[in-house]
Amino acid sequence: MATGSYRIKTANDLNSIYYRFKQGNQFDVEISTGIQVPKGRWSVSKEQVLSTLEVEVDKINIKLKELNVFVNAEYNATKIGGKTVLITSKWLKEKMAFCFKHGSKSKKVNEQIFFTNFITKFIEDSLKRKTKNNTPIKKRTIQHYQTTLNKIEDFEKYIGSKVNLDGVDIDFHTHFVHYLETIVVLNPNTIGGYIDDIKLFCRSAILKKHVISMEFKEQQFYSPSNSTQDIYLKEEEIIEIYSTEYKQDYLDNARDWFIIGLRTGLRVSDLLGLTRKSIDDGFIQLRNKKTDFPVIIPIHGNVSKILEKRNGLFPRKISDTNFNLYIKEVAKIAGLTEMTKGGKISEKIIEINGKKETMHRKVVGEYPKNELVSSHICRRTFATLLYGKIDTLTIMKITGHQTEKQFLAYVKITPKEYAEKLKAYWRLMDQLVMSSTSI
Repeated sequence: MATGSYRIKTANDLNSIYYRFKQGNQFDVEISTGIQVPKGRWSVSKEQVLSTLEVEVDKINIKLKELNVFVNAEYNATKIGGKTVLITSKWLKEKMAFCFKHGSKSKKVNEQIFFTNFITKFIEDSLKRKTKNNTPIKKRTIQHYQTTLNKIEDFEKYIGSKVNLDGVDIDFHTHFVHYLETIVVLNPNTIGGYIDDIKLFCRSAILKKHVISMEFKEQQFYSPSNSTQDIYLKEEEIIEIYSTEYKQDYLDNARDWFIIGLRTGLRVSDLLGLTRKSIDDGFIQLRNKKTDFPVIIPIHGNVSKILEKRNGLFPRKISDTNFNLYIKEVAKIAGLTEMTKGGKISEKIIEINGKKETMHRKVVGEYPKNELVSSHICRRTFATLLYGKIDTLTIMKITGHQTEKQFLAYVKITPKEYAEKLKAYWRLMDQLVMSSTSI
């Protein structure tokens, strides 16, 4: 039967405690625990630290007991598994590293101890993993995993210690969310995206049978969210932009792209990639870059006129960045300058670990409407203006939304606007009743 024991080898002011694990002639290995005990405060018979104010006696003695129990359990597990495991000092050091949550030279051991090490391996595996539809994990998804990892690593620098895999609990959630809210100054929806990733990582750790806290399943381990202050354009505003003359060529070009975006509901990555080949028999056809979903959109009259004006070609190519800059100018010249509540990206200087950094964060307030215009307004406007006029599924097939919940997040009709629609409906009903009674 394998046994574990402790001893010290020196009589210095501070003496390292060694752990010996042996079984007859089969193996006999000994390593330093890295824990030190003051001279004269070690009990040979009890194999524990005696009372002293120089070290945390109770904490050390508990650790020593936990290590012995853990090593024996791990050794017994190797026998149950039927695998031949060579018990060496390396094996013992890895078990101690896992038990004490110390770092190890073994990459595999660290992946079972530290949360960021596990996430790094998760991301590496994601490059080879397939979805349930047998397609590769999307590049944007893996990029989001990496961003979440970066935020956790920044948090570790802030608190001055690494997060253990079994330490991803309610307490971690509380401090991590507080850090992202108050130090990094992120909005709730962004933080919620990071928490969603963390829950995914935790579920994966369970599948790999790693030791992990199950508190991530509790309600308190929530993903923050908030209602966004996003805007959309009304039909008369689109007509104003379409009808306005822009003397500068770059603004005329950007206006045409903007109108095409508003009349197709395409994401900017798909919109600015349109070419003559995208047109087929009066329809715009493409595969959505984000979802790889086929999209077919009838050509709106405004878009048809723009294509005629450009001899059947789409406007000149511009970058996403310039598109976002130029359409703000386009909206301003068209007169969309009324003060409107919304979120605007602004520079903000924050201090992390004593170092000042310039961040760009969305700040909600009252701004001229043209300053709130960005590429996202195209899909939002398209969905909002058509909602209630044709069936939702048809709009979703064009916008590429996979669920109605995702789609409705883009619909920005206000409660007052809904009330106005109901008022107009009742007025129509009254007119019909009056018409029928007068016959």
